[in-house]
Amino acid sequence: MIRQIRGNVLSTGPLSAIIEVAGFGMEVRMSSLETLTIGKEAALFTYLAVKQDGMELYGFPTAEDRDFFELILSVSGVGPKTAQNVLRRAPREALEGAIGRKDLPYLTKVVGLGKKSAEKMLVELADKVGSYAHDAADTEVFDTLVALGYTEREARKAIQGLPEGIAGKEARLKAALSANR
Repeated sequence: MIRQIRGNVLSTGPLSAIIEVAGFGMEVRMSSLETLTIGKEAALFTYLAVKQDGMELYGFPTAEDRDFFELILSVSGVGPKTAQNVLRRAPREALEGAIGRKDLPYLTKVVGLGKKSAEKMLVELADKVGSYAHDAADTEVFDTLVALGYTEREARKAIQGLPEGIAGKEARLKAALSANR
């Protein structure tokens, strides 16, 4: 298994990038290319999908994103392309929260899954995502911070730095915004 690669970004396309590793140009499928810059070095956590008609390498900026991708793959009937599409449409943290809350409308409307696929995902992952699930308020705070222009990393850091005593999404959002002035 190829679990991580490091190399120079040669080119990017809408759904993939070519990373030069030891003289080879490896195509890596990604749900988000925002962390890559052509001509710069990139380090990606990867998942190698082996199929009858070939192999595909999927890349992620963090090990947590790769692990969540693999968790989505554990749902029966979900393949790598579907899992990648799910991650393309919503941040991992929001997906974890939605699954933890068993929020079917979020998965069908925001993520774009069909009702049966979303229900299957909730049933098969609800117990597994327990360790991933965030408070519903924090998921909304995260989404709001990203909508306001924070990067996912900045939004995550802002939420992690909030004191325990602050309750409610409005209060937590206000605290996150004031802490990052």
